[in-house]
Amino acid sequence: MTAHANPVLAVAARAARRAATVIGDAARDLKRLPTFSKEHADIVAAADREAGQAIVATIAAAFPDHAILAEEAGASTGHNAESPYRWIVDPIDGTLNFAHGYPYYAVSIALVHGGDVTHAVVLDPTRDELFTAVRGRGAQIGDAPLRTSGCTRLGGALVGAVVPTRRSPRLPRFLPIFDALSARCTLRRSGACALDLAYVAAGRLDGFLSMSFRAWDIAAGTLLVTEAGGRIGDFAGGPEVMRSQELIAAAPGVFSPLREAVGAADPR
Repeated sequence: MTAHANPVLAVAARAARRAATVIGDAARDLKRLPTFSKEHADIVAAADREAGQAIVATIAAAFPDHAILAEEAGASTGHNAESPYRWIVDPIDGTLNFAHGYPYYAVSIALVHGGDVTHAVVLDPTRDELFTAVRGRGAQIGDAPLRTSGCTRLGGALVGAVVPTRRSPRLPRFLPIFDALSARCTLRRSGACALDLAYVAAGRLDGFLSMSFRAWDIAAGTLLVTEAGGRIGDFAGGPEVMRSQELIAAAPGVFSPLREAVGAADPR
């Protein structure tokens, strides 16, 4: 189902494109400044804040009774906390990439109802690629359907990964997993979780894993993956990815081999 055919998805796509305009303007300003300058940092922070505000304003105008959780605190809305509808927003997923001019970042917007993500939009502003999904209706890139890859061998898989920061207490647990997987498949660390998940849905990546994320990093992307025919689970294969802070997303033929390899290398 295209964004134009679904009114909720249309609002999310419009919100994402308004954020992309803010991000694009800031990206042009950043090109003329050294990354270590205070002005550079100020532009990045302002872009994150203003993109979030553009998203929130667009959603709130269309759905004033909905709650909104935004990664950028300045864009959050504190009212409607009891609403059964909750938007989860990341105005720039991959902020560090954006700050360095590395063209791999995205706008991520998801709608949750009754505990389930029902609508998802991930927009790559650098390539103008719009990934969308509606629960039970499939996933698309533009007007074309998304399908996960047909890969069935871990040895032939291209797998994305988010490595915890050097200050994270999860890093010592993750490094043996990353090391073991590097001998079993080809790994990519691109730095934007939502876009990595969109790439799994599109079959550009065969799998993805992370143990360092928040709701706004994965909400939209996980719906894209499942609606494109992929599988989602924690490192034990269970469904409680937010509780465990562990995520494996993969094409059906790769999910179990990837989970088994992670489990065998997990030092816990």
